[in-house]
Amino acid sequence: MGTRLSPHRFQVLGLLVWALIADTPYHLYPAYGWVMFIAVFLWLVTIVFFILYLFQLHMKLHMVPWPLVLMIFNVGATVLYITAFITCSAVVDLTSLKGTRPYNQRAAASFFACLVMIAYGASAFFSFQAWRGVGSNAATSQMAGGYA
Repeated sequence: MGTRLSPHRFQVLGLLVWALIADTPYHLYPAYGWVMFIAVFLWLVTIVFFILYLFQLHMKLHMVPWPLVLMIFNVGATVLYITAFITCSAVVDLTSLKGTRPYNQRAAASFFACLVMIAYGASAFFSFQAWRGVGSNAATSQMAGGYA
């Protein structure tokens, strides 16, 4: 995706977040509805970006400033995952008994939400560098349509 972090890592970690929560009775607690919305929505958007780059469809849409689009997406995803991580972590004790399966799954989902948040944050940093042009040369600028 133009960054040093590959998008398939987000897909696996994001999948773990929502799969762990989906296997519990999350619908009884509105806080987990927010976490599920963020996890599933960003997972799907990341898959769309992954497919765009996998099949090099972004090269056909040369009028779109892809480094800027990716930077905005990654910053937004980081902020949203910060809220999801805090929400998920804050309600684990309130919604489950320690040692039970739902407790362990929700605690694991909180851990993986933290990892996804860090990954999107790092990707936002690298996307910012790509957008700003740090580390690019004339050859990479030519290949990226002047946006590298």
